[in-house]
Amino acid sequence: MQKHIPVLLEPTVDALAVKPGGVYVDGTLGRAGHAGEVLARAGAGATLVGIDRDPQALAESTERLSRFADAKVFLVHGRHGDLAGLVRGKGIGEVDGIVLDLGVSSPQLDEAGRGFSFRADGPLDMRMDQTRGLTAADLVASRSEEELTDIFRRLGEEPSARRIARAIVRARERSPLATTSQLADLVEQTVGRRGAHHPATRVFQALRMEVNDEMGELERALEGGLGLLKSGGRFAVITFESLTDRVVKRFFAAHAGKMVSLQQGGERWEGELPRVRLVTRRAVTATDEELALNPRSRSAKLRTVERI
Repeated sequence: MQKHIPVLLEPTVDALAVKPGGVYVDGTLGRAGHAGEVLARAGAGATLVGIDRDPQALAESTERLSRFADAKVFLVHGRHGDLAGLVRGKGIGEVDGIVLDLGVSSPQLDEAGRGFSFRADGPLDMRMDQTRGLTAADLVASRSEEELTDIFRRLGEEPSARRIARAIVRARERSPLATTSQLADLVEQTVGRRGAHHPATRVFQALRMEVNDEMGELERALEGGLGLLKSGGRFAVITFESLTDRVVKRFFAAHAGKMVSLQQGGERWEGELPRVRLVTRRAVTATDEELALNPRSRSAKLRTVERI
């Protein structure tokens, strides 16, 4: 098994306020770093539903969590957007806590064959579940210039979206863009290189998010997750892009609501249901110590709410 360092491990599990024998859901199980710590704190009689769309991650997590023989552990191949239905499918009606660790795991990034990174050449895949769905190569081969421009602007916040989309359309007329290095080199040739970050970073983010419907999955997971929580249950979400962090921040703020003064006197609560309390008023980020151990935690942000 590959070495895996969970991001914001202690702050996340602390924020969940794990209860002995509690019922928990890890909607993005990965290599079970957060799930393992939750089970260690919950102890005998705890229940965990771990969900991941990556069969390889599930296989590794099965081994990692086998030591918790005194807990009920259900590992499910599926999407975190479907977590409410997947959890209820196990006969569980309410839970004490949910954690989502969004984005791409280190093993996925480091394996060139997955196609998530341009640091090593590999097939332009980017599917978190390689058993189904369109690849990133399929998207760049079939989407129009307008559609590619929209993807790069909306999901990558790429200022040169149209130039890059036009260059892709022209390039694929000569030969398919099938590998990560082909796409990364094309983007660099199109917009040049300035600063520390590779110019293809936003394009790769946008394609990955489109391939895996990450925004749709996140919105469905937030809605479904709040509906699963018991009163006092907590929901912790780790994001890595400003785009996904804004979605989580706005969703939690809407359900936290606010008290509004009435003209006739008194006040009333205004917001979305079910109602929550913000456990973290501001996003929690990695400490200097964690950054030194795991530079990939640099962009991680943790937000947590409690159902009331």
